[in-house]
Amino acid sequence: MRQHIASAFDRDLEGIQAQIMKMGGLVEASIRDSITSLADRDEDLAERVRAGDKAIDALEETLNDEAARVIALRAPAASDLRVVLSVMRIAANLERIGDLTKNIAKRTGVLVHMPPVGGTGSSLKRMAREVELMLKDALDAYIQRDQALARDVIERDLDVDQMYNAMFREFLTFMLEDTRSITPCMHLHFIAKNIERMGDHATSIAEQVIYLVSGELPDEARPKSDSVASVGVDERGAGPGPEAEG
Repeated sequence: MRQHIASAFDRDLEGIQAQIMKMGGLVEASIRDSITSLADRDEDLAERVRAGDKAIDALEETLNDEAARVIALRAPAASDLRVVLSVMRIAANLERIGDLTKNIAKRTGVLVHMPPVGGTGSSLKRMAREVELMLKDALDAYIQRDQALARDVIERDLDVDQMYNAMFREFLTFMLEDTRSITPCMHLHFIAKNIERMGDHATSIAEQVIYLVSGELPDEARPKSDSVASVGVDERGAGPGPEAEG
């Protein structure tokens, strides 16, 4: 009987983890498409990103329901319970990244009607690519139970912070040199902040991997670069303008 229950639990976990990887794939694509829509000034692609967020939200809801069912029916032991709880936390971080990509797509819908600002599109694309790779590695670390790879993701968040700070200074320079760039630069700044927040969520996923494997969250403080910007941005990266729509 015990073996039968264990086998059923293993099947449940396999199904949940497959859903997590599906959700992760959708979120990775959403990061890529949201920035491509900005760089290419592609309103249609931006709209597809916004519409695609519903599928990400639906997967999180399904995962939470499945995780709750497993806890109720299987009464997992401590180590197995960690797996289920980690799934729920990872799903929450993925859902928030999805919200941030949707917010970028909303800003893109405004920016395509404004003159481009310098080479900021390319800089944002490089920053987003780094976050996309962080997320991919965090999910790989989860599947492989690889603490070393998870710690590498956490350390790389500092690079994203530094990219963000450099871009903020660049936006300030543009705004000081030409007042006509103030409005587009404000939108671009919030996009950069959204990407920086995505890096934080990828890092949180990596921390869940360490918790899953070791039973403890990392003791050391997460490395952070001192931010030069303190414009109000909420947990989901929403600031003044389109992103506040939710």
